Amino acid sequence: MNCARKLLLFFAVLIASSFASAADFTTVVIDAGHGGHDLGAAESKVYEKHINLDVSRRLERTLRENGLKVVMVRSKDNYVTLSERASIANKYRNSIFVSIHFNHSWKNTVSGIETYYYGSKGSPLAKCVQDQLIEGVQAVDRGVKKASFAVLRRTSAPACLVEGGFVSNAIERDAMMEGKRRQIIADSIAKGILNYKNR
Repeated sequence: MNCARKLLLFFAVLIASSFASAADFTTVVIDAGHGGHDLGAAESKVYEKHINLDVSRRLERTLRENGLKVVMVRSKDNYVTLSERASIANKYRNSIFVSIHFNHSWKNTVSGIETYYYGSKGSPLAKCVQDQLIEGVQAVDRGVKKASFAVLRRTSAPACLVEGGFVSNAIERDAMMEGKRRQIIADSIAKGILNYKNR
């Protein structure tokens, strides 16, 4: 094999491996947003930090049942800084990072689910998760969006941030207070992660 063909083969393998590695992960780092003194979105004594943690724990259980390793940024009601969240995520090779949040708007009629990413590595993950959330929850599709959130920007692995509904919307707030709704959200995120892995 001459040098030109060897070089061509090398680049072909390199390109193929870069595409394959996009979903070649064994660990999911789950970030339950806010916590401790940081309540997150709050309305009618419903605090985002609690909903984030419950959905994250449900997601952890579902992913473990499907054979994935899971790292929880927080497993209780404690505060973790944004830099610490990214630092935890960056400790794990062959991983992805999923941050769980719920939304708030001054306009209480706003509703729906949206998923954010920062770098190009996170875009396919965000799309897989958003697609399954909309299918599973049957919520308004607010789309997949790029944003420079610190936890996404500072995380080296493919990363996305889910906003699973609006605490400020009375209908969505009542729904997210039900365990069944939180389980559907968690299972939908898990299905999106598995779809991303198997694509």
